[in-house]
Amino acid sequence: MTTITFVAFDGTRHELEAENGSTVMENAIRNSVPGIEAECGGACACATCHVYVDDAWKAAVGEPEAMEEDMLDFAYDVRPNSRLSCQIRVSDKLDGLVVHVPERQA
Repeated sequence: MTTITFVAFDGTRHELEAENGSTVMENAIRNSVPGIEAECGGACACATCHVYVDDAWKAAVGEPEAMEEDMLDFAYDVRPNSRLSCQIRVSDKLDGLVVHVPERQA
């Protein structure tokens, strides 16, 4: 299992155990993390699972692919470390991952 910490806009931390092979978004929804709406269910067809990857984890998570970059155009307050959590696949190399939830979703 891989540990992921979601940091809400108000600073509240939600730490959870995630199964490898799942996505960060799936784990957020399964654990009712506030602020992750995932209206499209993980199809990379909305931007309501937008997160900011903590700078310490940006290299490990990697850069978004073209389709994800296109969807990020619809996200609220996009930053260089913005990602759609439905596109981040959980693996051992992400154990300890920290992501921040924006003030609101698009």
